[in-house]
Amino acid sequence: MKIAIGCDHGGINLKPVLIDYLEKKGVEYVDFGCYDKTSTDYNEYALKVANAVANGECDKGILFCGTGIGMSIVANKVKGIRCGHCHDVFSAKMTRLHNDANVMALGERVVGPGLMLEIVDAFIFTDFSGDERHARRVQKIKDLEEKSFK
Repeated sequence: MKIAIGCDHGGINLKPVLIDYLEKKGVEYVDFGCYDKTSTDYNEYALKVANAVANGECDKGILFCGTGIGMSIVANKVKGIRCGHCHDVFSAKMTRLHNDANVMALGERVVGPGLMLEIVDAFIFTDFSGDERHARRVQKIKDLEEKSFK
């Protein structure tokens, strides 16, 4: 498994905690930035992560900004991306189990490092259930995406 990670200046403090966690778990990752606290636009990093997941370079993506909202909006503009905006373990687990989300966005101003690691753990280690009703609904998302991106 390879995880694409990215943040803007509003999420810069959580990213090193995530990197340390992934390294300890033996999970491969690609860091798409940002790399310091200089004010920057979240759009750039959300697109880098979303594109890496959409094109198959990475299996899943994790994004951080102040709230996670902007990152999730931008990531969901990329064809093939289903980005969940999660701030609790249950939502992270369900977005994988029921929605087969491939990217997750979190807000550094909303969750601390300890909770973030529990949320990330639920997201990256929960598989899509594959149940017929969930597969049907995910397929409807994909079908809608095909229509709206033409």
